[in-house]
Amino acid sequence: MEILTERYELSCGRIREIAAIQDVAQEYQEYFHKTAGFILQVAEVYQNLGKTTDINVLRAENKSLYEDILGENYKVSYANPVYACEKLGQAYGPLLSFLYTELRELIPCAFEKRAEDIVIRMELFVEIYNMFAYAQSEETAPAPEELKETLYWFVSDYSETAFAWRVCTQVDPDCDFATKIVMESDLENLCYLYKYGEFVSPEIEQMAQYLNSLSMERIQMIADTYTEGYRIGFVKGNKDLSKKGTVDIRYMLGFERIIRAAVHNFEKMGLKPTIYRASNSIFHKKGVNKVGYFGADANKQFLYDHKDDIALFLDKKLVNRRLEVLKLAYESVKDKALKYAGPAVMEVFGEVPFAPASKKEAASLSAAQQKLSAEYAGAAADITNQYIIGEERSFTIIAFPVPDIGADFEEIFDETVKLNTLDYQTYERIQAAIISTLDKASYVEIKGMNGNQTDLCVALYPLANPEKETIFENCVADVNIPVGEVFTSPVLEGTNGKLHVSRVFLNELEYHNLEIDFKDGMITEYTCTNFDNEEENKAYIKENVLYNHDTLPMGEFAIGTNTTAYMTAKKYDIGSRFPILIAEKTGPHFAVGDTCYSRSEDVKVYNEDGKEIVARDNSISILRKTDSAKAYFACHTDITIPYDELGSIIAYDKNQNAYPIIEKGRFVLEGTEKLNIPFDKDIKNA
Repeated sequence: MEILTERYELSCGRIREIAAIQDVAQEYQEYFHKTAGFILQVAEVYQNLGKTTDINVLRAENKSLYEDILGENYKVSYANPVYACEKLGQAYGPLLSFLYTELRELIPCAFEKRAEDIVIRMELFVEIYNMFAYAQSEETAPAPEELKETLYWFVSDYSETAFAWRVCTQVDPDCDFATKIVMESDLENLCYLYKYGEFVSPEIEQMAQYLNSLSMERIQMIADTYTEGYRIGFVKGNKDLSKKGTVDIRYMLGFERIIRAAVHNFEKMGLKPTIYRASNSIFHKKGVNKVGYFGADANKQFLYDHKDDIALFLDKKLVNRRLEVLKLAYESVKDKALKYAGPAVMEVFGEVPFAPASKKEAASLSAAQQKLSAEYAGAAADITNQYIIGEERSFTIIAFPVPDIGADFEEIFDETVKLNTLDYQTYERIQAAIISTLDKASYVEIKGMNGNQTDLCVALYPLANPEKETIFENCVADVNIPVGEVFTSPVLEGTNGKLHVSRVFLNELEYHNLEIDFKDGMITEYTCTNFDNEEENKAYIKENVLYNHDTLPMGEFAIGTNTTAYMTAKKYDIGSRFPILIAEKTGPHFAVGDTCYSRSEDVKVYNEDGKEIVARDNSISILRKTDSAKAYFACHTDITIPYDELGSIIAYDKNQNAYPIIEKGRFVLEGTEKLNIPFDKDIKNA
């Protein structure tokens, strides 16, 4: 620690010199001056943590840390690759924009007091500056290849410590930085929100204030729904929760009152929490997806611009290095990894929809790198599954609106609580009728209407023993809250046609006129109309839906039955803001990627009627028995057709007898009439 302190002080001293005097060429002086100033600003915060409890001072400090990427400021920020290339040139711009972005990770490092992570980034900045200063003294410029190599070795060399830290925070409850904030803070005093080091918007404060206004009974009821879904997931999945010791809790700042009650509930199940940050570091980021706890987005475009920064460095050697250190990280905590029960995720919705701008200056993966990225994701998932055994873990996901949704926030929050606690027995009975019909079928046809061009044939698993087996799972609010779907792993061979949705949000990104064509269950073509350039449209989908795979299978076919949720969306005009968790219950949906039973296919699962769900595999996932590298894709993205774009869902048996389930957006199968009541109420109220 003494050596680390000395390195920190030396780095700070050198960076103060850099901030004061520029020994680099004039065109680079502003970059190094601004960046040095930012580092010193974070260093001051680091040295003064906890010295003020004045919320106005904390607000000002928080805003100042994120000021550079907020709103219009981002246009002239070196975090913006367009501005960086304009000011620094095409050779240096992308690399120095990446460096500036990685240095922004000093903020969470400072709040968590991760001294080594602070020092290595400071030293990297000094090293890069020295390269430019030395070149200037020689009246030349540093070779871009030399600059890139220095950054490459930073990413490679420090992967080991970065991965070790990340894995530890996921499985070791003693890594309790955030847990202490949740469990020990005075949640009535909103100063606690500023202990994380995340961006705190007025809406996050409003969220916390709103939850503080609710009775303890109501908070407990919400927490009970969340944690009970988690417990039931183990029961329905025939998995032994008593073997586990930790639960991975993920949430947005502002929800701490519910999270605290949930932690107490989990403790009664014998589970301690692991709560870790959704990191945006080059070592941990997963596109624009957030894995962990998170604050408000200071700038979504900033996150999108840098989601593929790894493209600056990715090669086979780095892939192998990352896989090697990931395995070492898990090996060092393997006993704790075995105790990991899985994630309990609290999603949010209602934020302003985001359709990103495509920038040629932003780093993007080459075709070869896309293959490497997909290879890495699959191999990393295999390593993780060796230590956190998929067949033994479960999860749950629940979602709530945030104040960004508008003036009706409190009403919508109440409606969402009702949706999350709908009577599962009613849905179970209705969905059993749907499953009984689908179990007779060989395939299902799905067609769109009102401009929706969907025309799909989905092949179903052939039942050998209908008395004891079923094709579809009856989903009634356990791991996926709220209630409202029946789902299966379709047979890929014979699954053909076009899936089309006029507008959909997937993983926080907006898509217009998304079209995906399938041949024998595999994606053959895809497009959308987000951009004027067709090449950009295809690249957007490949990066963010196919996750850089050349193709993906249809891993799931489901029929959503939660018409109450659908009409809530219509009432408040929030359909575009629903998370997929709720949206998937408001029409049929189709997942591309792994099946719902990924890495748990051999665990027997039963519906409440005692029938075993036998459609857990497809011809891709079954390859795990012969060639595991080809069995999984480490992704699963649900795409929903809303009822008002749904012309029909008709099941056909082997004799071509037709069994209509939905026609013109309404349920027509006998036994499903109650599902149309929310539609009828809307007509009466019109």
